[in-house]
Amino acid sequence: MSPTPKKLAVFVSGTGTLLESFLNNGFHVDLVLADRPCRGIDIIAKEKNVPTELVLRTDFSKNFDREAYTEQVLAVLQKHEIDVVAMAGFNTVLAPSIFEVYGGRILNTHPALLPSFKGHYAVRDALAYGVKVTGCTVHIATPEIDVGKILAQKAVPVLSDDTEESLHERIKEVERTLYLEAIRAFITTL
Repeated sequence: MSPTPKKLAVFVSGTGTLLESFLNNGFHVDLVLADRPCRGIDIIAKEKNVPTELVLRTDFSKNFDREAYTEQVLAVLQKHEIDVVAMAGFNTVLAPSIFEVYGGRILNTHPALLPSFKGHYAVRDALAYGVKVTGCTVHIATPEIDVGKILAQKAVPVLSDDTEESLHERIKEVERTLYLEAIRAFITTL
C-alpha cells in the first residue's frame, strides 16, 4: 500500500513566479492562498484550475490583528485538509499560533545564505556588505523570522556590476529549482 499523498498549500502575495514554476514542472498544488488580489491567485492558480482562497488583509496598520488573521488562515487550511505549507512570496507575517498546528511543516525560501542577511532586505544588505557570494535558502519557518532548520541552500556569485535587481533575478532563477526540489524531498519524509 502506497502512502497517502500529502496535501500542499502555496501562500502567495504577488506575481506568483514560484507558484508558476511549481505548476509548470508538474508539481501538484492542492490550494493557493493569498492575502491580497494578485497575479498568483487571480491568473496562475485559476489558469491551472488549482483551488484558491483569498484571506484578505485589509489592515496594514500597526493595529493589525495578526492573531485573528492567522485564525482565518488556519480555518482555510483545515477546511482543505492541508498537510504542508510552502510560502512563496507571502508578505504577511503570521501569528505564532499557526506553528502550534503546522510547526515543522511550513517551508519558506529566503534570498540569502542563512544565517547571513536575514529579513526583508537580504539582497540589498548582501550587496552593501560586499560579499562575493550569496544565494538562496529553503528552511522550515518558525515564529522567529529566518531562523528555522535549513533544508537546502545554493550559492549565487555576486558580479561586480550587480544591482539589487540583477542579483535578485539570478537568485530567483536558482530559487525556483531549489525550492521545488526541497519541497519534494521534504514531503517524502512525512
